[in-house]
Amino acid sequence: MIPRLTNNLSFPNPRTASEGIVAYGGDLTPSRIMMAYRMGIFPWYGPNDPIIWWSPDPRLILELDDFKLHKSLRKKIPHFEIRFDTAFSQVIRECGAMRRRGQRGSWIIPEIIEAYEILHSMGHVHSIEAYQEGVLVGGLYGVSVGRVFCGESMFAKVSDASKVAFAVLVERLREWGYDFIDCQVPTDHLKSLGAKEVSREYFLERLAMAKDKSLSNTAWN
Repeated sequence: MIPRLTNNLSFPNPRTASEGIVAYGGDLTPSRIMMAYRMGIFPWYGPNDPIIWWSPDPRLILELDDFKLHKSLRKKIPHFEIRFDTAFSQVIRECGAMRRRGQRGSWIIPEIIEAYEILHSMGHVHSIEAYQEGVLVGGLYGVSVGRVFCGESMFAKVSDASKVAFAVLVERLREWGYDFIDCQVPTDHLKSLGAKEVSREYFLERLAMAKDKSLSNTAWN
């Protein structure tokens, strides 16, 4: 049986999650969400569903040195201006509005947007934006937990816009001393960029070593 969260600020051990679901219920307060990410858990659910908390097995991660910057993508980088944290609200809404193959709707519902906007204002959540001629044409956002960047979602209105934003993000994360990117759920697209599947146990061990490490040089702001 999947545990239901109470008002107490706690989660079950993610290692016991059945089919990746740790628990359901609870709330989307900043303290609960950040506790979840520090434990390798994240919220993912649809409209009219209860809040569902996940810790999938296997997990997809990207070691920063494994990123595959294909020659064709490298040529596209100069065609975009990449900015950080200048349009978070627009990025998360564009991600929620994207229609993806095999999905009827988006999990980025109004209550998720509101919760992550608060986390952004607190410095926990960040956006990476791709512009052309001053117009936002792609980007992504994610949660920073120590030296781990947890990618959440991306969008593109122009071909390769989000890929370029991701490539620039990887380079910056290297410079800033991050350990790896948590890509959460395996996808062929992210695997093509160098991400790999690992066991949940391995992921949680890596997270435990990185979540309390400080960053000596970061330029999110």
